[in-house]
Parts: sequence; structure tokens; C-alpha cells
Amino acid sequence: MMMKKKKSTKKEQLSLGDLKTLGEQLLSSRSHINNLPRLLDFLKDPDPAYALESLLSLQSFFTPLLPDLSSADTVSSSDADAAAQFVYLTWLRSKFHDFLHSLFSISTSALSDPALREVVLETIMEFVKVANAGSFHSSIYHRFLHTIVHSTLGVNDMLLELLVSKYFKYIDVRYFTYISLEKMVRTLEAEDTSDDKGATAESHNQSIPSMEVSIQKIYHLLSRIPPLEGSDKETNYEMWNSIGIFTRSTNKKNNDQLSYVKDKQQKSGLHDDKDFSAASVTKKMKLKFSKAWISFLRLPLPLDVYKEVLATLHQTVIPYLSNPIMLCDFLTRSYDIGGVVSVMALSSLYVLMTQHGLEYPNFYEKLYALLEPSIFMAKYRAKFFQLIDSCLKSPLLPAYLAASFCKKLSRLALSVPPSGALIIIALVHNLLRRHPSINFLVHQGCVDETAKETSGADNSGVDGIDGTNSANKKGIDHFDDEQSDPIKTNAMRSSLWEIDTLRHHYCPPVSRFVMSLENDLTIRAKTAEVAVKDFSSGSYATIFGEEIRRRVKQVPLAFYKAIPTSLFSESDFPGWSFDFNDKEPVAINDDNRAVNTSKEPKRQRLL
Repeated sequence: MMMKKKKSTKKEQLSLGDLKTLGEQLLSSRSHINNLPRLLDFLKDPDPAYALESLLSLQSFFTPLLPDLSSADTVSSSDADAAAQFVYLTWLRSKFHDFLHSLFSISTSALSDPALREVVLETIMEFVKVANAGSFHSSIYHRFLHTIVHSTLGVNDMLLELLVSKYFKYIDVRYFTYISLEKMVRTLEAEDTSDDKGATAESHNQSIPSMEVSIQKIYHLLSRIPPLEGSDKETNYEMWNSIGIFTRSTNKKNNDQLSYVKDKQQKSGLHDDKDFSAASVTKKMKLKFSKAWISFLRLPLPLDVYKEVLATLHQTVIPYLSNPIMLCDFLTRSYDIGGVVSVMALSSLYVLMTQHGLEYPNFYEKLYALLEPSIFMAKYRAKFFQLIDSCLKSPLLPAYLAASFCKKLSRLALSVPPSGALIIIALVHNLLRRHPSINFLVHQGCVDETAKETSGADNSGVDGIDGTNSANKKGIDHFDDEQSDPIKTNAMRSSLWEIDTLRHHYCPPVSRFVMSLENDLTIRAKTAEVAVKDFSSGSYATIFGEEIRRRVKQVPLAFYKAIPTSLFSESDFPGWSFDFNDKEPVAINDDNRAVNTSKEPKRQRLL
């Protein structure tokens, strides 16, 4: 304790000018090499001014020595000098590693000064640029990314934003970022496997939060790397290090990384290199991109990351993979989960099926199972219904399958909001136009077969209670709404009576849209399919907005030529007449029998 107090006292007594003098002495002569440990101690000082001054001195000292520190052999005149030089360089390497460790700690600490963290990031990336004998130092960069991923920093920390905005525009930084992230993903995957096999439940629960945070940061870095745009023609790629990495020779120490050209080239000279072509760059970048993403998707992704990945996979990942079919296992597993996850996986799965030849035998059965009332309130419902419309567009679709989707959607129209009913009408309209073989569902009546047989045996023609003949009584609907297999729903024996009920819907846009459906089906030459995207993102607010913008020619007004004597007219209640006295109200039926309504009036109906 006493030694620590003396040490802190010395720091307090030392001014910034004295600290600057220590750095100047270190740079001027090797005899002041003992100032190096003192400057390393000041780098951890809580005062950012002391830490910054120490950082600048240490950076100026180590930068010219980095080629000697990276070389394995030391040339000297005698064996004694060689041994002394070897010991000296070994000691400097250890101090340089301590320096890097301190820089990593400062950069990943949320308590550090933001300006100091920005200078530290620039220092680390400068060492990455020149520390490997003038080549890109992938080892330092990997250690830096590893520290970021396994630190307590949040996903939206300023360090990650600075790294992305300043350095991800360089193609060599992107290249080695893919390599480093793939290595870290494999490490996390091994840790997760070991936890599942041998760890106790308590230790496994303790390791989950840290792994989830690491996965979120890995995804943040992966998703923020810009894709290789214009790779077929553009060859003027901007690189952080001036020495090219895309060469034919490979590094013996690491087969995953390409070796560097030892002679420095200017950026303008890279265009004359035959190896640095657009095709070679695209091929190698796609290979690293694919390995990093495929490895990442094997991890146990948190639910929020899982949904975000599925929402953007078809736009940000699939077009840049070397072989998109590699995603089929991940997407089919996601599609089989059900619910919102299946809805979000549908976009990428549809791209693989239509553009990359993926065969999915149970695709339409899974798609049919996704049609539930909750889907009309989902966040990604707009894209989902557009995909359903695209998936059911093929004229080679069997009639029973088209009829099952028509009937399922029609049944959902009875329980969804008005915006959902508009989508359903649009989808059913397109299905009926594309598949004329199921148009009989529009006019097919549901007649009870047992009732018809009974009426045929009995010719008495006795009227029912409602005054209709029992032979014309409507029967049951043979459609099985709870059946998950579209083949077994009996949709071909049913009709679209649910759509007909929407003619009297309380929402005017729904009733108007249904009324136009029959006209579109009769005059097919003059009408076209409905754009589902115009209705897929609808809500109560959009419907209300459309209604208040409509120009109404006839407006219902509460206007009476004579003062009404009752709340309801006699025509609203057939069989009843109302006579009001000053004492008590009396209702008189058609038989002129007065009914006392003072206590509990009861309606009497004449049969």
C-alpha cells in the first residue's frame, strides 16, 4: 500500500512538461530506455491529458522500430552483440505488447475520454498498417476485433461507429474483418458446444448473456461492411495499406490469408498488376464473405438478431454469396419454426426457389399453415402478402390448391380488420383471374345433400318456420378450416359465401371493393389483376384518410319535413304500431290489441 501511495505521489508531482521531457529523452538516446516503463504507467492515468501525452511519445518511439521488432533475425558484428541485441529486441517486443494491451483496454472502456479513444483507435490502425514490415498486420487487427467483441461495449458504442465509418471503406480492412470474424464465430461455436455437453446448468446460464452480446456485436460488424459494388468493371479499390493483398502467392504461415507483395507499390500502379483484377477481387471477397456469414448463421442467434437477419438476408447477403444454396438449411429450419419467423424467412426462401433452383416439396403446405388472423397484424405483413401473391401466380398451380387458398383467405375475411379484408379481396380476385378452373366457387351454392334427399322423398312441400321450402334451405359448408393440408380441405365442394357477406360490411371501402369484384370477373378482357402492394400496408388510419379525401356526391342528412313523433318509424318494425298517450305509452299490434309497455314490454310476432 505504501509503495502505491509513493507511486501516485510521484505522478502528482510530475507535470505535463516533465512528462513531455521523459518522452523527448526516450526518443533522443537509448540511454534513457528506462523512461519506457514509466511512460507505459502514465498511459493508464485517469487524467486524459497525461494519458494522451504518454501515448504520443510511445507512438513516436515504437513506429520506427516496428520493422526490427517484426523481423526474426538480427544482424550484428559478433556473437555477444547479437545476444545483447536479441535480448534488447525481445524486451522491446514485450513492452510493445504491453503498449497494445493498454491501447485495447482504453479503446474498449466506456469510462475513457471519447477524444482519447478516437486517438487510440487511429494509433492501433496505424500499427496495423505498418507494423508487419510495411504490410497489413492481421494479427494486431484480429486481437483488436477480438477485444471489441468480448468487451462490455454496447452495439451502438462510438468505437464501433468510428471503425465502420473510417476504415470499412478500405477493401483490405473488409477482407481481414471477414477472416477475423469467422475465427471468432468458430470459437464461440466451440464454446457453445462445450457448454451444452459438459457444463452445468448454472455455468451455462452465466455464459449465455456474454455470448449474446458478442453475437450482437459480430452481427453489427458483419452487417455494416459495405458490399463489393460494381465489381465487374471497377478495379480502383481503395486500400488502407499501399501493398496489395490480392496476389497469386499464398502465405505459408496462414493459408487463409493472401501474402503481401514485399516491394511497395503506389495505388496508381495497382491498375497495371494483372493479378489485381476485378474478377480475382470479387472471387476472393465473395469467398471470405460467404465463409463469415455461413459460420455466423450456425450460432444460436438471439431472437432480435434472428429476426433482423431474416428481414434483410435476401437483400444484403444472398446476392453476394459465392453459392446462395448454402443457405437452404438455415432457411428451411427457419421456415419450419412457424409464426413470425416463418413469415420473415419466406422472402429469402422464395429468392432461392425462383432464382437459384431450390426445391422445397412442402412449400405450399407450410405457406398455407401461415395463414392465420395474427398475420394481419404482423410488422412484416406487407412483404408477406406480396410474396403470397407471387407464389400463387403460376398458372400450373393445381385447382385444389388454388381453391384451398381462396377458401382459407375468404374465411379469414370474417375475423380480420377492414384493412385485412381489402388484402383478402385483392388476393382472391387475382386467384380467380389466374385460375379460371375455380371460378365456380363464386356462384356455387351450398345445399345440404341430406335435406335434398329428404325433400325428394316427401313431396308434400311443407313450408318451414321461415316460410322457405326445405328443399331450398342452405346446407353446411364442406370446407374444413382446421385442416392444415390443403389437399384435404374439401375446398372444391364449397363456395365463396364469405366474400358475399362482405357486400354488407360496415366499412364502405370493403363493400365497394366487393361490389367491383363480380364486374371484374365477368368482363375479364377490360380488367387486370389488382396490385396487392396497394393494400398490403393498409390500416385504420389509411382507410380513414382515403375516406375523408373522397368527394361524396350524395350526403345523408337528418332532415324531416314534419317533426317526428317517435324515435323509430312504423316501417322499421313490421307488425307493430305505436300510440303515445300522456299517461303511458301503449303499443298496438295488428289485431288492435293493446299491450301494456309500462313494465316490461314484450314483442309479439304474428306467424
